[in-house]
Amino acid sequence: MKIDILTLFPELFGEFFKWSIIGRAVDKNLVELNCTNIRDFSKDKHKKVDDYPFGGGPGMVMRPEPIYEAIESIKENDSIVIYLSPKGKVYNQEMANRLAKENHLVLLCGHYEGIDNRIVENYIDEEISIGDFVLTGGEIPAMLLIDSIVRLIPGVLSSQESFMEESHYNGLLEYPQYTRPREFKGLSVPSILLSGDHEKIAEWRKYESLKATYLNRKDLLEKREFTSEEKLMIEKIIEEDKKNI
Repeated sequence: MKIDILTLFPELFGEFFKWSIIGRAVDKNLVELNCTNIRDFSKDKHKKVDDYPFGGGPGMVMRPEPIYEAIESIKENDSIVIYLSPKGKVYNQEMANRLAKENHLVLLCGHYEGIDNRIVENYIDEEISIGDFVLTGGEIPAMLLIDSIVRLIPGVLSSQESFMEESHYNGLLEYPQYTRPREFKGLSVPSILLSGDHEKIAEWRKYESLKATYLNRKDLLEKREFTSEEKLMIEKIIEEDKKNI
């Protein structure tokens, strides 16, 4: 897989490309990560890339010419060009799963009051937001997308189960995790996890996963089709929640 980042601040990505799972994926040649500085395509002698918005208003807008030239310099036949923007569709695990199957992603990081909309309308395939808030630029959202996508590339993690059981991958939040010691300040690990009964442990984990999702993210349950076993678990969770009110 190949991911290109179009940015005004390529220096922000230097250590990120070497970091943890991302760095290992690069070292294994499972992903190629590149940065392109949009300023390199500015015709202005001072490498200026922004200008005042037509119609007036505060702030500056990124000019279309440098962005267009930057996109064209790296775009391939199978490229997906993504603009990181607070006006885009809110990013989720389903989108990460889909994008992880692409061959080439181009991530455009905006700044100031955004970019000239002629670029958005004509040269962008997807507009993605990481949440209902505003950041200084698209670099942090780009890092977030890269992190969530690269870990899904086959061979990056040591086991497929490493991400298949994580929160959101199957539409639910992850069950609680425990490690040594068995007791910490009088607090014990749930006995079921020490039983060695893998069937019971799997059942406990499914229940706790549904419980965490019900208590913290009911909206995720609205999109899910439940098995008969899960329906019974949800009914029990709802009853328990009513008793605790």
